[in-house]
Amino acid sequence: MAEAPEGTLPGADRQAVEKLQDAYRGVRAGMARLIVGQDEVIEQMLICILASGHAILEGVPGLAKTLMVKALAQCLSLSFSRIQFTPDLMPGDITGTEVIEENRASGAREVRFVRGPIFANVILADEINRTPPKTQAALLEAMQERQVTAGGVRHELPAPFFVLATQNPIEQEGTYPLPEAQQDRFMLKILVPYPSWDEEFEIMQLAAAEQQAAEPVLGTEDILQLQQIVRRVPIADYVVHYAMRLARSTRVGEAAQVPAFIEEWVRWGIGPRGCQHLISGAKARALLRQRHYVAVEDIDAMAPAVMRHRLVTSFTAAGEGVTPDMIVAELIKHTPARESSLSGDERVQEVLGPRGAEQDSRP
Repeated sequence: MAEAPEGTLPGADRQAVEKLQDAYRGVRAGMARLIVGQDEVIEQMLICILASGHAILEGVPGLAKTLMVKALAQCLSLSFSRIQFTPDLMPGDITGTEVIEENRASGAREVRFVRGPIFANVILADEINRTPPKTQAALLEAMQERQVTAGGVRHELPAPFFVLATQNPIEQEGTYPLPEAQQDRFMLKILVPYPSWDEEFEIMQLAAAEQQAAEPVLGTEDILQLQQIVRRVPIADYVVHYAMRLARSTRVGEAAQVPAFIEEWVRWGIGPRGCQHLISGAKARALLRQRHYVAVEDIDAMAPAVMRHRLVTSFTAAGEGVTPDMIVAELIKHTPARESSLSGDERVQEVLGPRGAEQDSRP
């Protein structure tokens, strides 16, 4: 059982968290009317929203990725917009464009900004790797700045703002893969698996049934409040050090000591933004698991989704069939998790320095 840190959430935040946990059960029940299985995928999507992040959703066609996003937006009372990315899509088709109109009363011509589909709470960027880099960059700029600039005028995007980009892992012809630096803007990369035998049988039964709409469970203001609470979830120093150790151990040639398998399988590792997302995702997961503090198990659970699209593997890893998820699992296995183990591990002292080791050994 993980030990809670000294700090804790105040009473008002605790009441909001209890409401979140009730709402989480309601979201799962509401989406179960439309989506069979995929519990882990739904949980990671909700974690991403609570942590104010964006996600890449990767899976073969026909796994109800679009339906999942639309149903989640309905459960959270959020506006939804789907953008189908194609090779001829232009940045203005996403963000919006300026048009010249004639004022019928005065006869003067005026410039008016027509908002694009990106002005919604939940954006499904369908097959983002099928559009050129210029259009991809327009979406990624809006993700980072939460605004669109046209003609020198800034247009704020609605809050909360969440982008879910889908990718097809089996098609490479006619695609423009996202560069590693742009993938780093996404908090999570969520893998959508095939359904099990029983789940697929239930899907076949639901195919002939009448489609239902998911009922709203949370409102926009509730989500914004919960995003603030997620930032205030207590996390012990040794848990932060553990997350840092996972990230820093992937930086070949930068960290003081890197495991041998990392040097063999990894070319580029996790940057500070990835470590930040690891911690914020762990905070959101802790709340969904009815805990008011972050435990090491939350870091371990979030590590694959946070790290799999940030690790640039080597040719050796590709030749041996080693995937980023396998590297993350091996890294977790070789990284000490307990506070006493961390403070006594020479590798931690080399990575964090004397000051970090002293803080890690505090009771």
